[in-house]
Amino acid sequence: MKNKKIIKSVASSLLFPLISIIVAMFVAVIFVMWAKHISFFKGVQVMFKAIWNGSFGRKDSFIETLVYVIPLLFTGLANAVAFKTGLFNIGVEGEFMISITVGAIVGIIPGIPPVIHVILVLIAGTLAGVLWAGIVGYLKAKVGSNEVVNSIMMNYIALYFSNYLIMGPFNKKGLAQTADIQPSAMLWRFLGDDYRVNIGLYIGLLMVVLIYIFFWKTTWGYEIRAVGINQYAAEYGGINIKKNIILAMAISGGIAGLGGAVYVSGIQHHAIQMVSFTGYGFDGIAVALLAKNNPIGIIFSALLFGALNTSSISLQMANIPKQIVFLIQAIILIFVAADYVYKWIAEKRKKGALLNE
Repeated sequence: MKNKKIIKSVASSLLFPLISIIVAMFVAVIFVMWAKHISFFKGVQVMFKAIWNGSFGRKDSFIETLVYVIPLLFTGLANAVAFKTGLFNIGVEGEFMISITVGAIVGIIPGIPPVIHVILVLIAGTLAGVLWAGIVGYLKAKVGSNEVVNSIMMNYIALYFSNYLIMGPFNKKGLAQTADIQPSAMLWRFLGDDYRVNIGLYIGLLMVVLIYIFFWKTTWGYEIRAVGINQYAAEYGGINIKKNIILAMAISGGIAGLGGAVYVSGIQHHAIQMVSFTGYGFDGIAVALLAKNNPIGIIFSALLFGALNTSSISLQMANIPKQIVFLIQAIILIFVAADYVYKWIAEKRKKGALLNE
Protein backbone atom coordinates (compact mmCIF):
# COMPACT_ATOMS: atom_id res chain seq x y z
CA MET A 1 0.00 0.00 0.00
CA LYS A 2 2.81 2.36 0.95
CA ASN A 3 4.71 1.54 -2.24
CA LYS A 4 1.60 2.27 -4.32
CA LYS A 5 1.27 5.69 -2.67
CA ILE A 6 4.92 6.46 -3.37
CA ILE A 7 4.57 5.41 -7.02
CA LYS A 8 1.38 7.45 -7.38
CA SER A 9 3.06 10.50 -5.83
CA VAL A 10 6.10 10.21 -8.12
CA ALA A 11 3.89 9.70 -11.19
CA SER A 12 1.73 12.73 -10.37
CA SER A 13 4.80 14.91 -9.78
CA LEU A 14 6.29 13.86 -13.14
CA LEU A 15 3.05 14.15 -15.12
CA PHE A 16 2.88 17.93 -15.49
CA PRO A 17 6.55 18.44 -16.44
CA LEU A 18 6.24 15.70 -19.07
CA ILE A 19 3.05 17.24 -20.45
CA SER A 20 4.71 20.66 -20.57
CA ILE A 21 7.67 19.26 -22.55
CA ILE A 22 5.37 17.46 -25.01
CA VAL A 23 3.20 20.54 -25.55
CA ALA A 24 6.29 22.77 -25.96
CA MET A 25 7.69 20.44 -28.61
CA PHE A 26 4.31 20.31 -30.38
CA VAL A 27 4.07 24.12 -30.55
CA ALA A 28 7.70 24.33 -31.72
CA VAL A 29 6.94 21.90 -34.56
CA ILE A 30 4.06 24.13 -35.69
CA PHE A 31 6.47 27.06 -35.94
CA VAL A 32 8.95 24.89 -37.87
CA MET A 33 6.12 23.96 -40.28
CA TRP A 34 5.34 27.63 -40.76
CA ALA A 35 8.99 28.66 -41.20
CA LYS A 36 9.91 25.90 -43.66
CA HIS A 37 6.49 25.33 -45.33
CA ILE A 38 6.50 21.59 -44.65
CA SER A 39 4.05 19.04 -43.25
CA PHE A 40 3.68 18.30 -39.54
CA PHE A 41 5.45 14.94 -39.64
CA LYS A 42 8.26 16.36 -41.75
CA GLY A 43 8.55 19.22 -39.24
CA VAL A 44 8.83 16.71 -36.38
CA GLN A 45 11.56 14.83 -38.25
CA VAL A 46 13.54 17.95 -39.15
CA MET A 47 13.34 19.58 -35.72
CA PHE A 48 14.13 16.51 -33.63
CA LYS A 49 16.95 15.49 -35.96
CA ALA A 50 18.50 18.95 -35.61
CA ILE A 51 18.12 18.94 -31.83
CA TRP A 52 19.52 15.41 -31.53
CA ASN A 53 22.49 16.04 -33.82
CA GLY A 54 23.25 19.34 -32.09
CA SER A 55 23.15 17.92 -28.56
CA PHE A 56 23.70 14.15 -28.43
CA GLY A 57 24.19 12.82 -31.96
CA ARG A 58 27.93 13.49 -32.21
CA LYS A 59 30.75 13.18 -29.72
CA ASP A 60 31.62 16.89 -29.87
CA SER A 61 28.01 18.01 -29.46
CA PHE A 62 27.38 15.62 -26.56
CA ILE A 63 30.48 16.85 -24.74
CA GLU A 64 29.45 20.48 -25.30
CA THR A 65 25.99 19.65 -23.92
CA LEU A 66 27.67 18.42 -20.75
CA VAL A 67 29.59 21.73 -20.60
CA TYR A 68 26.24 23.58 -20.58
CA VAL A 69 24.88 21.18 -17.97
CA ILE A 70 27.64 21.95 -15.44
CA PRO A 71 26.59 25.52 -14.50
CA LEU A 72 22.89 24.60 -14.75
CA LEU A 73 23.33 21.91 -12.10
CA PHE A 74 24.59 24.53 -9.65
CA THR A 75 22.16 27.33 -10.52
CA GLY A 76 19.25 24.88 -10.57
CA LEU A 77 20.17 23.57 -7.12
CA ALA A 78 20.68 27.12 -5.82
CA ASN A 79 17.18 28.11 -6.92
CA ALA A 80 15.69 24.87 -5.57
CA VAL A 81 17.04 25.52 -2.07
CA ALA A 82 15.45 28.98 -2.04
CA PHE A 83 12.16 27.70 -3.45
CA LYS A 84 12.03 24.99 -0.79
CA THR A 85 12.06 27.72 1.84
CA GLY A 86 9.34 29.70 0.11
CA LEU A 87 11.85 32.27 -1.17
CA PHE A 88 12.44 33.52 -4.71
CA ASN A 89 16.16 34.06 -5.13
CA ILE A 90 16.35 36.01 -8.39
CA GLY A 91 19.90 36.86 -7.30
CA VAL A 92 21.39 33.51 -8.32
CA GLU A 93 22.49 35.27 -11.51
CA GLY A 94 24.43 37.90 -9.56
CA GLU A 95 25.88 35.36 -7.16
CA PHE A 96 27.10 33.31 -10.11
CA MET A 97 28.67 36.35 -11.79
CA ILE A 98 30.45 37.76 -8.75
CA SER A 99 31.92 34.35 -7.96
CA ILE A 100 33.32 34.09 -11.50
CA THR A 101 35.13 37.38 -10.93
CA VAL A 102 36.36 36.49 -7.44
CA GLY A 103 37.43 33.03 -8.61
CA ALA A 104 39.38 34.56 -11.51
CA ILE A 105 41.12 37.04 -9.20
CA VAL A 106 42.21 34.26 -6.83
CA GLY A 107 43.12 32.07 -9.81
CA ILE A 108 45.64 34.51 -11.28
CA ILE A 109 47.74 34.58 -8.09
CA PRO A 110 51.06 32.86 -8.94
CA GLY A 111 53.10 30.45 -6.85
CA ILE A 112 50.31 28.44 -5.15
CA PRO A 113 50.55 24.61 -5.32
CA PRO A 114 48.06 23.07 -7.78
CA VAL A 115 45.59 21.24 -5.52
CA ILE A 116 45.57 24.01 -2.91
CA HIS A 117 45.09 26.65 -5.61
CA VAL A 118 42.00 24.97 -7.07
CA ILE A 119 40.50 24.54 -3.60
CA LEU A 120 41.14 28.23 -2.80
CA VAL A 121 39.38 29.29 -6.03
CA LEU A 122 36.35 27.12 -5.21
CA ILE A 123 36.23 28.36 -1.60
CA ALA A 124 36.57 32.00 -2.68
CA GLY A 125 33.76 31.68 -5.21
CA THR A 126 31.53 29.91 -2.69
CA LEU A 127 32.11 32.56 -0.02
CA ALA A 128 31.39 35.33 -2.54
CA GLY A 129 28.05 33.70 -3.32
CA VAL A 130 27.26 33.22 0.37
CA LEU A 131 27.98 36.90 1.06
CA TRP A 132 25.94 38.12 -1.92
CA ALA A 133 22.88 36.02 -1.05
CA GLY A 134 23.37 36.38 2.71
CA ILE A 135 22.83 40.14 2.46
CA VAL A 136 19.44 39.54 0.84
CA GLY A 137 18.55 36.84 3.36
CA TYR A 138 19.51 39.04 6.30
CA LEU A 139 17.40 41.95 5.03
CA LYS A 140 14.46 39.59 4.46
CA ALA A 141 14.72 38.07 7.94
CA LYS A 142 15.53 41.16 9.99
CA VAL A 143 13.72 43.95 8.13
CA GLY A 144 11.11 42.01 6.16
CA SER A 145 12.16 43.55 2.83
CA ASN A 146 11.21 41.72 -0.36
CA GLU A 147 13.93 39.29 -1.45
CA VAL A 148 12.91 39.54 -5.12
CA VAL A 149 13.51 43.30 -5.27
CA ASN A 150 16.71 43.12 -3.24
CA SER A 151 18.17 40.23 -5.21
CA ILE A 152 17.42 41.95 -8.54
CA MET A 153 19.32 45.01 -7.30
CA MET A 154 22.19 42.79 -6.14
CA ASN A 155 22.35 41.33 -9.67
CA TYR A 156 23.07 44.76 -11.13
CA ILE A 157 25.58 45.55 -8.40
CA ALA A 158 27.34 42.25 -9.19
CA LEU A 159 27.34 43.06 -12.92
CA TYR A 160 28.82 46.56 -12.63
CA PHE A 161 31.17 45.79 -9.75
CA SER A 162 32.53 42.78 -11.65
CA ASN A 163 33.05 44.89 -14.76
CA TYR A 164 34.87 47.51 -12.68
CA LEU A 165 37.28 44.88 -11.34
CA ILE A 166 37.72 43.19 -14.73
CA MET A 167 38.33 46.41 -16.65
CA GLY A 168 40.18 48.13 -13.80
CA PRO A 169 42.73 46.68 -11.37
CA PHE A 170 42.65 43.13 -12.79
CA ASN A 171 42.40 43.91 -16.48
CA LYS A 172 44.59 42.18 -19.05
CA LYS A 173 45.75 45.10 -21.16
CA GLY A 174 44.34 45.20 -24.64
CA LEU A 175 41.49 42.82 -23.82
CA ALA A 176 38.13 43.12 -22.07
CA GLN A 177 39.00 40.40 -19.57
CA THR A 178 41.28 39.42 -16.73
CA ALA A 179 44.46 37.46 -17.34
CA ASP A 180 44.02 33.69 -17.61
CA ILE A 181 44.12 31.89 -14.29
CA GLN A 182 47.23 29.93 -13.43
CA PRO A 183 47.39 26.29 -14.61
CA SER A 184 47.49 25.35 -10.92
CA ALA A 185 43.99 26.86 -10.51
CA MET A 186 42.40 24.96 -13.40
CA LEU A 187 40.07 22.01 -12.90
CA TRP A 188 41.07 18.82 -14.68
CA ARG A 189 39.59 18.38 -18.16
CA PHE A 190 39.36 14.60 -18.14
CA LEU A 191 38.93 14.30 -21.94
CA GLY A 192 41.94 16.48 -22.68
CA ASP A 193 42.44 20.17 -23.41
CA ASP A 194 40.55 19.93 -26.70
CA TYR A 195 37.27 19.60 -24.76
CA ARG A 196 35.93 21.95 -22.09
CA VAL A 197 34.11 19.33 -20.01
CA ASN A 198 35.86 18.91 -16.65
CA ILE A 199 35.52 17.39 -13.20
CA GLY A 200 33.20 20.26 -12.32
CA LEU A 201 30.53 17.92 -13.73
CA TYR A 202 31.27 15.43 -10.94
CA ILE A 203 31.33 18.22 -8.37
CA GLY A 204 27.86 19.26 -9.58
CA LEU A 205 26.54 15.69 -9.34
CA LEU A 206 28.06 15.39 -5.87
CA MET A 207 26.25 18.60 -4.86
CA VAL A 208 22.98 17.07 -6.09
CA VAL A 209 23.49 14.09 -3.76
CA LEU A 210 24.54 16.29 -0.83
CA ILE A 211 21.55 18.62 -1.18
CA TYR A 212 19.22 15.61 -1.45
CA ILE A 213 20.68 14.23 1.79
CA PHE A 214 20.50 17.70 3.37
CA PHE A 215 16.82 18.12 2.53
CA TRP A 216 15.57 14.69 3.57
CA LYS A 217 18.11 13.33 6.05
CA THR A 218 19.03 16.30 8.27
CA THR A 219 17.23 18.42 10.85
CA TRP A 220 18.24 21.66 9.11
CA GLY A 221 16.84 20.41 5.83
CA TYR A 222 13.60 19.40 7.51
CA GLU A 223 13.27 22.85 9.07
CA ILE A 224 13.88 24.58 5.73
CA ARG A 225 11.21 22.45 4.06
CA ALA A 226 8.82 23.09 6.94
CA VAL A 227 9.30 26.85 6.63
CA GLY A 228 8.62 26.61 2.90
CA ILE A 229 5.42 24.61 3.38
CA ASN A 230 3.91 26.76 6.14
CA GLN A 231 5.84 29.41 8.06
CA TYR A 232 3.19 29.83 10.74
CA ALA A 233 2.93 26.11 11.47
CA ALA A 234 6.73 25.83 11.49
CA GLU A 235 7.04 28.73 13.94
CA TYR A 236 4.33 27.20 16.14
CA GLY A 237 6.39 23.99 16.15
CA GLY A 238 9.41 25.87 17.51
CA ILE A 239 11.34 26.43 14.27
CA ASN A 240 13.25 29.72 14.03
CA ILE A 241 11.91 31.27 10.81
CA LYS A 242 14.47 34.09 10.55
CA LYS A 243 17.42 31.78 11.09
CA ASN A 244 16.21 29.41 8.38
CA ILE A 245 15.59 32.20 5.88
CA ILE A 246 19.16 33.44 6.30
CA LEU A 247 20.51 29.88 6.23
CA ALA A 248 18.59 28.95 3.08
CA MET A 249 19.71 32.08 1.23
CA ALA A 250 23.32 31.55 2.32
CA ILE A 251 23.24 27.92 1.12
CA SER A 252 21.56 28.97 -2.13
CA GLY A 253 24.19 31.66 -2.71
CA GLY A 254 27.01 29.29 -1.76
CA ILE A 255 25.90 26.72 -4.34
CA ALA A 256 25.60 29.42 -7.03
CA GLY A 257 29.02 30.76 -5.99
CA LEU A 258 30.58 27.32 -6.21
CA GLY A 259 29.06 27.02 -9.68
CA GLY A 260 30.65 30.30 -10.75
CA ALA A 261 34.03 29.20 -9.39
CA VAL A 262 33.75 25.87 -11.22
CA TYR A 263 32.82 27.76 -14.40
CA VAL A 264 35.90 29.99 -14.33
CA SER A 265 38.22 27.25 -13.11
CA GLY A 266 37.08 24.52 -15.46
CA ILE A 267 35.44 26.13 -18.50
CA GLN A 268 36.34 29.77 -19.13
CA HIS A 269 39.70 30.24 -17.32
CA HIS A 270 39.24 34.03 -17.06
CA ALA A 271 36.55 36.58 -16.28
CA ILE A 272 35.32 38.72 -19.17
CA GLN A 273 33.61 42.09 -19.26
CA MET A 274 29.86 41.50 -19.32
CA VAL A 275 27.50 43.74 -21.28
CA SER A 276 24.55 41.81 -19.82
CA PHE A 277 23.81 38.87 -17.54
CA THR A 278 25.19 35.42 -18.28
CA GLY A 279 21.71 33.88 -18.17
CA TYR A 280 22.74 30.80 -16.21
CA GLY A 281 21.07 32.03 -13.01
CA PHE A 282 17.79 32.72 -14.80
CA ASP A 283 17.93 29.38 -16.64
CA GLY A 284 18.45 27.81 -13.22
CA ILE A 285 14.98 29.03 -12.23
CA ALA A 286 13.45 27.07 -15.09
CA VAL A 287 15.62 24.04 -14.29
CA ALA A 288 14.49 24.05 -10.65
CA LEU A 289 10.81 24.57 -11.48
CA LEU A 290 10.77 21.80 -14.09
CA ALA A 291 12.38 19.45 -11.56
CA LYS A 292 9.78 20.46 -8.93
CA ASN A 293 12.75 21.50 -6.75
CA ASN A 294 13.83 17.87 -6.45
CA PRO A 295 17.66 17.66 -6.48
CA ILE A 296 17.65 14.39 -8.44
CA GLY A 297 15.19 15.81 -10.96
CA ILE A 298 17.53 18.75 -11.53
CA ILE A 299 20.00 16.41 -13.25
CA PHE A 300 17.45 15.61 -15.96
CA SER A 301 16.04 19.12 -16.34
CA ALA A 302 19.59 20.54 -16.56
CA LEU A 303 20.35 17.95 -19.25
CA LEU A 304 17.24 19.00 -21.19
CA PHE A 305 18.03 22.72 -21.06
CA GLY A 306 21.68 22.05 -21.79
CA ALA A 307 20.72 20.02 -24.86
CA LEU A 308 18.38 22.76 -26.10
CA ASN A 309 21.07 25.42 -25.68
CA THR A 310 23.69 23.33 -27.47
CA SER A 311 21.39 22.49 -30.38
CA SER A 312 20.76 26.13 -31.35
CA ILE A 313 23.62 26.07 -33.91
CA SER A 314 22.38 22.80 -35.41
CA LEU A 315 18.89 24.29 -35.73
CA GLN A 316 20.27 27.29 -37.60
CA MET A 317 22.15 24.98 -39.98
CA ALA A 318 18.80 23.29 -40.69
CA ASN A 319 17.34 26.75 -41.49
CA ILE A 320 15.27 26.71 -38.30
CA PRO A 321 15.41 29.93 -36.22
CA LYS A 322 17.43 29.39 -33.05
CA GLN A 323 14.67 31.27 -31.21
CA ILE A 324 12.77 27.95 -31.31
CA VAL A 325 14.93 26.94 -28.33
CA PHE A 326 13.75 29.94 -26.32
CA LEU A 327 10.17 29.21 -27.38
CA ILE A 328 10.39 25.64 -26.08
CA GLN A 329 11.94 26.80 -22.80
CA ALA A 330 9.31 29.52 -22.36
CA ILE A 331 6.37 27.17 -22.96
CA ILE A 332 7.80 24.60 -20.53
CA LEU A 333 8.20 27.32 -17.91
CA ILE A 334 4.66 28.65 -18.47
CA PHE A 335 3.14 25.20 -18.05
CA VAL A 336 5.16 24.41 -14.95
CA ALA A 337 4.25 27.79 -13.45
CA ALA A 338 0.58 27.12 -14.31
CA ASP A 339 0.79 23.90 -12.31
CA TYR A 340 1.98 25.86 -9.25
CA VAL A 341 -0.82 28.42 -9.73
CA TYR A 342 -3.41 25.65 -10.06
CA LYS A 343 -2.23 24.00 -6.84
CA TRP A 344 -2.21 27.37 -5.06
CA ILE A 345 -5.81 28.10 -6.14
CA ALA A 346 -6.89 24.58 -5.15
CA GLU A 347 -5.30 25.01 -1.71
CA LYS A 348 -7.02 28.37 -1.23
CA ARG A 349 -10.38 26.87 -2.15
CA LYS A 350 -9.82 23.97 0.22
CA LYS A 351 -9.03 26.35 3.07
CA GLY A 352 -12.10 28.43 2.23
CA ALA A 353 -14.30 25.33 2.26
CA LEU A 354 -12.94 24.30 5.66
CA LEU A 355 -13.59 27.78 7.09
CA ASN A 356 -17.17 27.74 5.76
CA GLU A 357 -17.82 24.45 7.52
